[in-house]
Amino acid sequence: MHSQPDRSVQVALPLPLPRVFDYLPPDAAGAPQPDWIGRRIRVPFATGERIGLVVGIDAPDPTSPELRPAAGLLDAAPLITGELLETLRFCARYYHAPLGEVLGMALPVGLRDGQALPETRQAAWVITEAGATALPGMRLGAPRRLLARLAGTPVPEAVLDADAAGWRAAARALAERGLAERVEAPATILPALDPDAPELTAAQAAALRAIRAQAGFHPFLLEGITGSGKTEVYLQAIRDCLRAGKQALVLVPEIGLTPQTLRRFRHRLGVPVLAFHSGLADGERTRAWLAMARGEAGVLVGTRSAVFTPLPAAGLIVVDEEHDGSYKQHDGVRYHARDLALVRGKALGVPVLLGSATPSLESLHQALRGRATTLRLPQRPGSARPPRVRVLDMRKRPLEGGLCSDAIAAIAACLARGEQALVFKNRRGYAPALLCHDCGWSAACKRCDSAMSLHGAGRRLLCHHCGARAPRPLACPDCGGLALQPQGIGTERVEETLQAHFPDAPVVRIDRETTQRRGELERRLHDFGDNVGVLVGTQMLAKGHDLPRLTLVVVVGVDEGLFSADFRAGERLAQLLVQVAGR
Repeated sequence: MHSQPDRSVQVALPLPLPRVFDYLPPDAAGAPQPDWIGRRIRVPFATGERIGLVVGIDAPDPTSPELRPAAGLLDAAPLITGELLETLRFCARYYHAPLGEVLGMALPVGLRDGQALPETRQAAWVITEAGATALPGMRLGAPRRLLARLAGTPVPEAVLDADAAGWRAAARALAERGLAERVEAPATILPALDPDAPELTAAQAAALRAIRAQAGFHPFLLEGITGSGKTEVYLQAIRDCLRAGKQALVLVPEIGLTPQTLRRFRHRLGVPVLAFHSGLADGERTRAWLAMARGEAGVLVGTRSAVFTPLPAAGLIVVDEEHDGSYKQHDGVRYHARDLALVRGKALGVPVLLGSATPSLESLHQALRGRATTLRLPQRPGSARPPRVRVLDMRKRPLEGGLCSDAIAAIAACLARGEQALVFKNRRGYAPALLCHDCGWSAACKRCDSAMSLHGAGRRLLCHHCGARAPRPLACPDCGGLALQPQGIGTERVEETLQAHFPDAPVVRIDRETTQRRGELERRLHDFGDNVGVLVGTQMLAKGHDLPRLTLVVVVGVDEGLFSADFRAGERLAQLLVQVAGR
């Protein structure tokens, strides 16, 4: 039996309960100390054990039952402390969420599950003497290509991850033969000059001067038309941050934007740039999170969950495409990453740069009230001109896959000139509904009652709400009739129509179905390259991608966005049109 101690530890557990739990300190740990706050701790709970976070040390309630001792501390130092801990407490209060769930959400999965802290020092690969001798006589293949790449200075693993897909298996094979070895990466020094930096426009230079002149927290709304060079302003501001020995956090709305952003940032900055998003393995996310927490990395690019990354030497926070709805979490703890970026920027005392060609109404309102400074980029660099928009009236016109004859003719002329076209339809699948024209029956999900969409060229049904799948019925389940017809248009149907009209041109579809595998979006865009052809896609293609030979964008069913249940339908449609036209 334990005697009631002078101090107990308060533990937040990732449970949907609005309270913390008191435990005795672990038997071998001694009296609780202030530096326990923010450490992971293993505690008994119900009939098992759970991993929680110490959030306080206090005298136990004398009226409470006898406390159980914790099983043990997992960390030698706090993982979450200071500004980040206070921000997460604010998040729990503001969003009315249990503190334990908020803290659990902020930790990478591996740390939340109690795994040991991984090594975060940057590693590199280098060729050995035996490898240099064997290289000329090696047969062609991935090991030889990697070994040739390693001849010279050590190549960091982050660089290999960025531009040498599948290199790890080849590296293991080379290491087993003693031809290459893994070493600690040499310290990277930020180049004094950026030889690839373009000459800034007057508006870009003015924006940078305003950012550089601001000491401490201040929100900036960088409102620039598509193609006006907002990313160049980000890069120059981040270089200033790195020169001062500070860290920069860059938030992007979609996983699909992360690889190209990483590639551009790594090339231009010349330092390791880490990634953090759900498409990475748990171990990679954990290492990136810890590298930032330990101050070993200077730049992190990630999606909304990256807003909870520790920044002990914070210097700048960038939110690209700040208007995007992807920054809002719709399950679990429902937070908005853009708003929390502003909260963290204020707590850390660093500038927050919100960039968009179509700012949200909230950000515009804050700028009009004087709570943010608007920096405008009204022109594209060089001779680039904004797109010319033409509206086609579809009434009483025959349509094929949602396309009228004028749209098909415009695509044909574009391809004949040796250019690229993009056909945008913000609905994946073959058709959004399957309808019986005899009795009016429509396919509905048996699990959640949502309408089921047709996929696989109309051969199967898929619920976009819960993911349920079903084969397409051969006859109407209600009346037995055979008049089952797909209603509406999806990207698969548009693709099918374009392939029939342009059999000699590549038609590449990019939506959630075709980009499920890791790196598939980047691979498809790379393979498409500068080839003459047509891209078909959803909003994954609407923002951020640089397609220099793209001269025509066709938006199918543009007014469908006005019939959404979302009260922001008009705002969202306007933003989407400007973004996709800007490609």
